[in-house]
Amino acid sequence: MKRSILCLVLMGWFVAAPVWAAPDLEKDAKPVAVPFELLKTGHMTISVKINGKGPYTVIFDTGAPVTLINNKVAKEAGLLKDAKKPAFSLFGAMGQTSIKTLELGDLKADDVNTIVMDHPTVEAISKALGPIEGIVGFPFFARYKMTINYKDKELTFVPNGYDPPDVMAAVTASIMGMMSEKNPKAKVLAPAAQWGFSAAKEEKDEDAGVVIKDVFADSAAGKAGLKAGDRLLTLDGRWTESLRDLYEAAGYVKAGTAAKVTILRDGKEKELTIKPGAGL
Repeated sequence: MKRSILCLVLMGWFVAAPVWAAPDLEKDAKPVAVPFELLKTGHMTISVKINGKGPYTVIFDTGAPVTLINNKVAKEAGLLKDAKKPAFSLFGAMGQTSIKTLELGDLKADDVNTIVMDHPTVEAISKALGPIEGIVGFPFFARYKMTINYKDKELTFVPNGYDPPDVMAAVTASIMGMMSEKNPKAKVLAPAAQWGFSAAKEEKDEDAGVVIKDVFADSAAGKAGLKAGDRLLTLDGRWTESLRDLYEAAGYVKAGTAAKVTILRDGKEKELTIKPGAGL
């Protein structure tokens, strides 16, 4: 179970693919299996072709709200000529464009929205573990019902008929709205649900999950049985390898909704159910 997922947090906005499919689409579609590899960091990597160029090795991240490709590959695949410069720079993004064809083995997706940028975390992993050219995220995987087989290191995809929205356009519109004089009181808020615990991850801590430091009295976490010293492995089915991962996972859960958490306590895994309360 030891692994980590690289998650991009865009100013507090998080996007999840809805559970929806066109009538009979999944029933009639043929599943497509794609192999993946696990790096020493625990990140999943896949081999892709972009506009017929490649193959390139990228991180496959179910927590990433965007797909991003580095500048080198974007140039080779002809993505730069149509890239639109952002209204303002988010995390050093050089532009936004659409990949005409993104291929994973026998799986082929058309018009996949992507960001062009040299992401510092991806570059760091690439220097340590070999060429990593970007991240495949929400704009791709949201189109499919997906199964991850860790034993055989295989991803299985079935089209679900969903057309993912342009996440970056929504983020840009929201930020521009906040900067508008017509909306001077707008703020970026933390997730509304209150859990009632704090966590930490030491710099040299390479074990799975984050460590629970404090559990507040009479909180949702306290009532569910969470204890200081527990190691939180997943929250609502999402891996919590870092505090950033934890924040993102918590951001998906609405107040009053029960969420399963997996913890490691005294060397044994245990599952708890926490129902976070409403925030301020």
